[in-house]
Amino acid sequence: MLTLRLTRAAHPAVHLRRALVTAASAGTGFLLLCTLGYALSHPDDASTAALLRLAWCLTPLAATVYLAVAVARTDPGTRPKPGLAAIGLGPGRLMAVSAVTTALSCALGSLLALLVFLHLRGDLTGTPSNGTAQQFLAVGRSLPLPGALTLLALVPVSASLTVALLLPRRGRPLAAGRAFGRFGAYGRPDVRESFGAYGRFGARRRGPRADEAPDGTPPAGQADGPHDPADPRSAQAGLPWGITTLAAGLAVESYAGRAADGSALPLPGGLAGGAPAVLLGWMLTAVGLALAGPGLTQLCGRLLQTARPGAMRLLAGRVLMAEAHRIGRPLGVVCAVASGAWAMAVLYDPAKPAFGPLTVLGALLVTGCAVATLGTAAVEARQSRVGTTAALVRLGAPTATLRGAAAVRAGALLALFGPLTLIVAELAALPLAS
Repeated sequence: MLTLRLTRAAHPAVHLRRALVTAASAGTGFLLLCTLGYALSHPDDASTAALLRLAWCLTPLAATVYLAVAVARTDPGTRPKPGLAAIGLGPGRLMAVSAVTTALSCALGSLLALLVFLHLRGDLTGTPSNGTAQQFLAVGRSLPLPGALTLLALVPVSASLTVALLLPRRGRPLAAGRAFGRFGAYGRPDVRESFGAYGRFGARRRGPRADEAPDGTPPAGQADGPHDPADPRSAQAGLPWGITTLAAGLAVESYAGRAADGSALPLPGGLAGGAPAVLLGWMLTAVGLALAGPGLTQLCGRLLQTARPGAMRLLAGRVLMAEAHRIGRPLGVVCAVASGAWAMAVLYDPAKPAFGPLTVLGALLVTGCAVATLGTAAVEARQSRVGTTAALVRLGAPTATLRGAAAVRAGALLALFGPLTLIVAELAALPLAS
């Protein structure tokens, strides 16, 4: 009941983000059902082609879960607030509400996918779809209900479990409750202690901070996610791992392309086939771009503040450094998707059959989920800067300066991530093109 009330009383923008999750879940569920229909229509090669089609559905499934987690993370109705723990709505209960809300949105999408699939089969109207669609609809064959429900449950179960595993961190207080001073301290104190502070009365016990509730709950504006408040060192910590993973992925692709023994894994949509290790290299490359995204975003902010920056460049660089965690990882995922799309365009063979409807649907799902996640992160970042923007306006900052800083941020990110995406795409397509 609480989940339904929070869902009904949400802002229209929140409903729009949940509708995007529902649409992505519907598309992924339809692809899974089409895989089942293809296996029913081709029982002879069900162990090869059908399983390969099912494996290709993992990418849209991961993209849908990624979008669902991003939407659940920015849901204001389930954000920890001071005082809610006293009435039984602590971080654990709100996490459960977020998981249930995500499961409801994804279950609605799965239900829509089932209705569309049955409509195309003719089970609802009696008139099945004609043409090439019959090969993945299994028209005239009985649809196994347990198998269909199992495939449709993959998206709601995966999304809700991922939300339940990732969101409990955002309810933790900003600092540990136990701090015993300089000698044998469990963590660095928030305020630097002067010499002799250890011996003063009460110095061994830390009271609540000025911006915390008496129970240690962080303020509402600082409980949005595990990256609040932003730590510049944590953003740079993932950059070496991301570069290493990216280099390892490119190396695996190059080695697999040269040492291919003739066992090619066919790609969907008439693309050139390649060794399975090449696809492993693609996956490592995508993970490397996602890991390196926050560090590259912070590096871009640092570069904007070099060489005697003015007010516009200084403001743009500071904002990029502060929002490196929030927008860096979705930006890295968008770069990975864009590099994959560029590689598909390079590998496309006009002599082979054109992209089928299911391939187009899968590509649209992955691209749409990545762009929607980045847009959600950008809107969240803008909302988190509302107080700072209002303070700058009160101090007399021109509106043109704030808009110019936003344009400088967008241009700097495009100048850094654009060439990087093209280089990674060319290197990723090179083994298969040769």
